[in-house]
Amino acid sequence: MAAPAIATGYGGRLTVDLGALKRNWQALDKVSRGALTGAVVKADAYGTGIAQASHAFYEAGARFFFAATPDEGIAVRAALPEDSHIFILSGLYPGSAPLYVGERLMPCLASIPMLEEWLTACAASNQALPAALHFDTGINRLGFRLNETSIVKRLIDSIGYAPQMIMSHLACADTPAHEKNRTQLALFTSVMAQFPGIPASLSNSAGLMSNRENHFQMVRPGIALYGGRAVAGRRNPMAPVVTLEAPVLMTKDVKTGETVGYGALQTMSRDSRLAIVAIGYADGFFRSLSSSNNHRGTHVVIQGQPCPVVGRVSMDMIGVDVTDLPRPPVPGEMAEIIGKQITVDDHADIANTIGYEVLTSLKGRYSRNYIESAAPPAA
Repeated sequence: MAAPAIATGYGGRLTVDLGALKRNWQALDKVSRGALTGAVVKADAYGTGIAQASHAFYEAGARFFFAATPDEGIAVRAALPEDSHIFILSGLYPGSAPLYVGERLMPCLASIPMLEEWLTACAASNQALPAALHFDTGINRLGFRLNETSIVKRLIDSIGYAPQMIMSHLACADTPAHEKNRTQLALFTSVMAQFPGIPASLSNSAGLMSNRENHFQMVRPGIALYGGRAVAGRRNPMAPVVTLEAPVLMTKDVKTGETVGYGALQTMSRDSRLAIVAIGYADGFFRSLSSSNNHRGTHVVIQGQPCPVVGRVSMDMIGVDVTDLPRPPVPGEMAEIIGKQITVDDHADIANTIGYEVLTSLKGRYSRNYIESAAPPAA
């Protein structure tokens, strides 16, 4: 029998596979074909590390990157060669145009005040500073209202400004049959007609994977790059990127009728052995993954076997039923929290959330390791 994997440091261990990131980007680039394939690296590259992930995507072939804030954009700029193009999805923050110009960041302009400030910066520098124009086709977040299209066109035409790109964002792309997708596509096509010759972008991961009509000149994948499920109800074809492990602290025997954890929500129905594992909601392991007498929670994997969480998730630890393992785990032996046998989406389904939230919550007390795996052999 192989020796158990024992923690070499303290606390949990988060491993990010840069090889899988590259392969995921390249796979989506093949799907997008004639369109340029960007990489969305906001939220610390979905929890994987913005500098490391951005560099991996660049090595895979990406040249267009999408961050949420100028601070994120600056981090991407510092990590990448000069020929990288960085869009800021949150637009132009008031008074921040000099920063964007100095760092060569491109705002996704979403309001008339943003546009006016950017055009003023263009006039002051006597150059057409690149930016995207973001139109709201129905998600009702950022973006010019459609009835502002003529105002936008008049303002840019007044100084002969040509944007780098026009864009919008799909509200229901993860549900391809949703009528909203067709409505937004039609509205975006009508906006495009007002800006002939300007590259366009509509697709996120799900839009890219579900409908070639959404591709246009640029696609903006996010969650799929990181191994998460983009389209509901379909098999996820993307390679897993993140492995999260946490050490067993101790094991203990509990008797039938005893309760486990805060609130005494779960009563043991048999004599059992528990492993106490060093991960909790302070590490992004959601409290909603708890188990009770009336609700089955999530599980982790120890010795290759699924082991159910018992009782309520606490700040620093969870109880896991290891009664049926062939041998008791030893202190320091690692439990797989996320990996090949249990995915971010498995946890998300149990917690009634989405894989995005699971990934971007991985900010806990982990040591971080970066590896670059080779592509698996063809089946």
